[in-house]
Amino acid sequence: MGDSNPSNLSALEEGSSPPPTITNTPPPPTTSEREPLGEKVHSDPPYSIYTKKEKWLIVLLIAISGLFSPLTANVYFPAIPSIADAFHKSTELINLTVTMYMVFQGISPMLFGALADNVSVWNLRLVYLLHKVGRRIIYASCLLILSITCVGLALTPTSAYWLLLLLRCFQSTGSASTIALGAGVIGDIAESHERGGLIGVYQSGPLLAPGIGPVIGGALAGSLGWRSIFWFLCISSGVAFVVVIIVLPETLRSIVGNGSLLTTPIHQPLIRIVGRGRARTAPAQKTKTHKKFQNPFLILKNLDITLILFFNGIINAVYYAVTTTISTLFASAYPFLDETKVGLCFLSIGGGMFLGSLMSGRVLDWEFGRVRREMEERTKKLVRNRKDGERGEEKKTGKFDEDFPIEKARLRLVPLFMIFFIGANLGYGWCIERQVHISGPLILQFVVGCTAIIMMNASATFVVDLLPTQSSSVSACNNLFRGCLGAILVSVIDPIVDALSPGWTFVLLGCVCAAMTPIVYVVMRIGPGWRARRLKNSTRRGV
Repeated sequence: MGDSNPSNLSALEEGSSPPPTITNTPPPPTTSEREPLGEKVHSDPPYSIYTKKEKWLIVLLIAISGLFSPLTANVYFPAIPSIADAFHKSTELINLTVTMYMVFQGISPMLFGALADNVSVWNLRLVYLLHKVGRRIIYASCLLILSITCVGLALTPTSAYWLLLLLRCFQSTGSASTIALGAGVIGDIAESHERGGLIGVYQSGPLLAPGIGPVIGGALAGSLGWRSIFWFLCISSGVAFVVVIIVLPETLRSIVGNGSLLTTPIHQPLIRIVGRGRARTAPAQKTKTHKKFQNPFLILKNLDITLILFFNGIINAVYYAVTTTISTLFASAYPFLDETKVGLCFLSIGGGMFLGSLMSGRVLDWEFGRVRREMEERTKKLVRNRKDGERGEEKKTGKFDEDFPIEKARLRLVPLFMIFFIGANLGYGWCIERQVHISGPLILQFVVGCTAIIMMNASATFVVDLLPTQSSSVSACNNLFRGCLGAILVSVIDPIVDALSPGWTFVLLGCVCAAMTPIVYVVMRIGPGWRARRLKNSTRRGV
């Protein structure tokens, strides 16, 4: 037997043959040959040629690149008052640049994520050079757009408010798409039982930004002026662009298969650090060289995916409601805090997000393994209760992805974390209103960040598991829900706080979260049926 193989959807798309029937006396597998339940078993080449350490290196690279989307948003917040003074505009008009940033943060990954999931883009009538796109080219393009727009923002004259607004939209377009691309890369190189840990580590990069962004922005704006923020972003994103060109390999399976197919130079890193020597010697997986562009919005017709994305978007919106009100609520509740100390308060929720992202990877992989072991035990009991002639079929079917309860493996613990998330939000609001010791809301901030990211990572990993061949597009849809719902709540949170007070505002948000919890149970209960019908339809179409 070979190493572990692609998910069922990937196998169907790539035209792999069905697994051989397992006999009653198979030879004992070696440690590297043992297939986890939930992964399809056959003798094809390995799912990826990259070693575990090489996968972690790739994830580290995309985590650094993915940091720019939230960093570009959060580093801007402390400079809003000085930018408003420089442009002679009201704070509300400068806040409009934040709102537009969030809108484009949700929309732009729908294009770049879809391009990164597809080989052929002929029906977009783009130029011939974009005939084969892939993730590497889109990654470099996004970082280049970000770096160039940061130069423009740093040089924007204070008499051109319209240019500031326009360039913030382009800045968001370049930075936001790296999040969706990262999920696609993980889907390319990792199987289901590996994705939880890799996504957890990948998210730790972007989730550092809410904590460190305001601190960096405040320090730069206070010492060198607001324009220095954009020069900092220009230099850092330029460095990331160079690293991607030199080191990051193409991972899109439609182009490189499991990483072993030789491609054109534009899809190859200048210095091959990962997979060195294996691109020529490893068995190459068959791949379709031409694939029609898939509209990412069609993903939303899958009800299980749409429900989880909406759930994830609500959690993200409540999280943003906490972060965007930190400055105003802490400044009013604790007058002894100056701007620098208020900026340091963001480290609490940022630290919670960082720890939660690391925890979520371990929790997801542990839960996946537990569900797999439970299914193995049930399969063994069924085999013992069947006749010998039926034993091979039971073992064979127990290995199929469509038979594995991925909904249970990814979502079973989400309601538990939701309880802590709601409780922390309720306590946070009333601590602010009653002006208890500052350590109280800071601790609750930490819990909010930690539990929020665990639930969001579980949801993100689940939707990638459902459609691994469209992982960038799925992640782009996730960004769309998160960005749009977050923008809506951020735009109304201040009036709500003024009308209801902080305590009752977070009671209201807690009730909204509680109302979303049944969605998880619905998907766990009915989702396997939806998934089976989707797989049957895709098989019928030959997808």
